[in-house]
Order: sequence, then C-alpha cells, then structure tokens
Amino acid sequence: MAPGRLCNRDGWILTAMVLTEFSNVGVNTLVKAATSKGLSPFIVLVYSYTFGSLLLLLLLLLPLTFFSLRSRPLPPLTFSSLCNMGILGVIASVFQIVGYNGIKYSSPTLSSAMSNVTPAFTFVLAVFFRMETISIRKESSVAKVLGTIMSIIGALVVTLYHGPMLMSSNSDWVIGGCLLALQYILVSVSYLVMAHTMSGYPSAFVVTLVHNVCIAVVCTFVSLLVEKDNPKAWIIRFDITLISIVATGILNSGYYVIHIWAVSHKGPVYLSTFKPLSILIAAASTAIFLGESLHLGSLIGGILISIGFYMVLWGKFKEDKRDLLGTIESSPSQKAPLLGD
Repeated sequence: MAPGRLCNRDGWILTAMVLTEFSNVGVNTLVKAATSKGLSPFIVLVYSYTFGSLLLLLLLLLPLTFFSLRSRPLPPLTFSSLCNMGILGVIASVFQIVGYNGIKYSSPTLSSAMSNVTPAFTFVLAVFFRMETISIRKESSVAKVLGTIMSIIGALVVTLYHGPMLMSSNSDWVIGGCLLALQYILVSVSYLVMAHTMSGYPSAFVVTLVHNVCIAVVCTFVSLLVEKDNPKAWIIRFDITLISIVATGILNSGYYVIHIWAVSHKGPVYLSTFKPLSILIAAASTAIFLGESLHLGSLIGGILISIGFYMVLWGKFKEDKRDLLGTIESSPSQKAPLLGD
C-alpha cells in the first residue's frame, strides 16, 4: 500500500475510534436512562441487538451498499469461520449482560472509569499469544508500554481523585463495579478473538451481523428465564425507553463495525488504547452538559491520558512505518507495488 494511502487510512481509523468512544458514553447513558424507567437490562439487549441485526441485514441485502463496502469478493463462509464468529458473539453476550447490569447498579461514569483495565489486560494477552512483540531496545515498544501505563494512571487519577462514590459502602455501587470490571476483562479477550476471526473472514459487516444475532439469541433465552414471572417486562413504552433501544441498536452496530475494521488493520492493542478516553469524555460531558464542576483530578488525569494516548499512537506509527519500509526494501520491484495497490 502506498505511504499516502496508508496515512489516510490511519487518519480515518483514528478519527473513527475517537468517535466510537463518544458513542460508547452515549450508549451507557441511554441504557442507564432506560433501566431507570424499570426496563430490564436483558430486555434492552434483546430489543437493541435485534434491531441492529435487522438494520445490518438490510444494508447487506442492498446490492449497491454491498458492492460499495468491498472491492474484492469475500472468501467462502466456512464452518471454522462461523464457529469463530459464534464464540465472539457468546463472549460479547456475556460481557454485555454483566456490563448493562453493572450500569443499572452504578452509573455510566463508573462504566467509563472501569474501562481503564482494558488496555493493560489486552496488552498482556496480546504479548502472551504473540500478537504483539516487546523489545526494550526499540523506541516504539517502550513508547507503547509507557503510554499504556500512563493512560491507566491518568484514568485512575480521574476516577479516584474525583470519586468519593467509589469509596462508598453502597452495596449496589460495589456490585456494579465488580460487574463492570468483569465486563472489561472479557472485552479484552474479545479483542483478541476478533483479530483472529477477521484474519479468516475479513468482512466487518458480516462478522458484526453474526455477533448481533448471537447476542440477541442468548439474551432472549436469559430474559425468558429471568423475567418468566413478569410478562409485562417485555412491554416497551413510547418514551425514553424506545428512544434508548433504537439509538443503542444503531450505535452499537456502528461501534462494532468500526472496531472490527480497526482491529483488522491495527491490532487489538491499538483498539484497547482508546478505552481510557471514555473517562475523559465522560468527565467533560458531565461538566459541560450537566453543569458539574471540573476538578483538579479530572484535569491532571486528562493530561496524563492524553500524553499516554499519543505515546502509544507514536509507537504504533513507528512500527507501521518500519514494517512498510521493510516490505518495500524486500520487494524485487520498488515501483510497481506502490503504484499498483
């Protein structure tokens, strides 16, 4: 791929990933609003992912949309690829269930705060499974490690310095925090499975469709079990609950398509480094839209997150540039490949 095209693609991925963190905070807020009205988190998952599945199916069935999404034909959908997608969907079902219930017991802000465990856990897993390499002699590796640590420290500062409720003895808050911690550990696992799945079947829309269907099916069975004595739980009122379900279905589907697209090009660790940004976004959103004070801890933590974020991006950029130069130098013809891609 030509260097100019590579830079353009990286710029689009960076912009899209930042936007997905904004949408993630929005989805968490909508889920909290819906569950505050008495709607079960399981029902929210069933309806929102069913709606998202229908939306994606419609997009894939439209010939114009389908051909514009891919310039090359997809490989055949093998049983192995379908199993990988199914495993990804099951993992996502579990972390969505525990995550939505965690938000019900706590708040969207705590959900954003707990997401700081994702980069560290993803990085450790990626190194363990040899999807990422570390060399203390390379500036890029040192930058990625230090940047990840810096982002996590910044996330903890934002959370703990302005987080008296995190020290609260409220049992619901503690339960919510534990559920959210489990959610983001499973999110880290899903990133690695996602990368493996995309290596065998590189279609973000198809993988997302199977993912959405799996979540809808699993959550339907769970909802039927949990709400078996409460048939009224399935009734949707024409208020914030309906708006939350529709918006969540759209945003979650788009969010996942972008994540799969990003992980196929940049890897799971790159994807996870954006998680701490959600804490900064949540803190800024509450200050701007809810009129809450912006404390010193939020400012210091935000600066640390930003520094760590750019350190990781710099490390990834250096690695991508080195890999590109290595590919060019090993090619028998240095002109044709650049112009022909």
